[in-house]
Amino acid sequence: MKAMILAAGFGTRLFPLTIDRTKPAIPFLGKPLVGYVAEYVAKFGFRDVVVNLHHQPASVIDALGDGSAFGVNIAYTLEEPSILGTSGALDNAREHLENDTFLIINGKIITNIDIQAAFDTHRRSGAIATMVLKPNLKRERFTIVEVDDGRVTGFGGHAAPLNEAELRDLDPTLEPPLMFTGIHILEPTVFDYIPRGVYSDIVPTFYRPAIDNGELIAAHISDADWYELSTIPRYLDISLAMMGSGDVHFGRNCRLEGAASLKDTVIWDDVSIGDGAMLYRTIIADGVRINAGEHYDNAAIVRADMVRTCTEIPEKALKGYVNGDNYVVPLN
Repeated sequence: MKAMILAAGFGTRLFPLTIDRTKPAIPFLGKPLVGYVAEYVAKFGFRDVVVNLHHQPASVIDALGDGSAFGVNIAYTLEEPSILGTSGALDNAREHLENDTFLIINGKIITNIDIQAAFDTHRRSGAIATMVLKPNLKRERFTIVEVDDGRVTGFGGHAAPLNEAELRDLDPTLEPPLMFTGIHILEPTVFDYIPRGVYSDIVPTFYRPAIDNGELIAAHISDADWYELSTIPRYLDISLAMMGSGDVHFGRNCRLEGAASLKDTVIWDDVSIGDGAMLYRTIIADGVRINAGEHYDNAAIVRADMVRTCTEIPEKALKGYVNGDNYVVPLN
């Protein structure tokens, strides 16, 4: 049985952290994010893994190699000249997946959801596909998945985000909406729905038509930990949650050139920090130098030369500014 890790996305909302790599290849507490996903599926016995590539594909290959460092064997599929969407990615990997039940997982998540339990649900149900869902307790802006008696029946709009006061006052007897975790189990017959050689997304291409045709789409609901690292603030918040309050993560070959005040900060590789610098809730990317006495709070910082040579800043990216040799993106 094989797993497919989706790693072809652009990571525009993580720019400029993704300026020289794709989103799944960004470092997360000492490992590439997609490496955590590979180790996660390996823990449940998956050894043969397909990884799709499109944007900056070399960054994913450099991060994962042949997969042996993460306990898996990797076959790569390349989407060119255009990205293909989730269904298109499956079509492009059809020869790897069409002979057995397979797992699909997003390459930008950290989770401890029990995949074996999801497979048990899938086998008991006899479904063509099983979506792994999670209660959206905070009403974050994820698509609502409609479920009735263990069966996915449709898809609603986005949940309406609530502020902290609204969450505190929320009626605890109300069932929270369900959201998709990016983990699903599929039978090879899904390929009957997937067109050849075109861009297509999986909800309109497979899930909605399958539901309309009376196919059983099972729902496996988990309340396990699940984090999606899709924006810079989420990346920082999740890093800090896993590190512990007040902690600092250092990458390789970092130098402190004197006394510095560092708190709740993620530091990548080859970073130099001058005497008297103060960093709080800050991400420092590869090769950045923080000069003596500089103070940063709630920011992501990359080398300015990388942004100057960038052909285009994505529309969805947070706005930043050049400060000397650095490009600084405020996060608040």
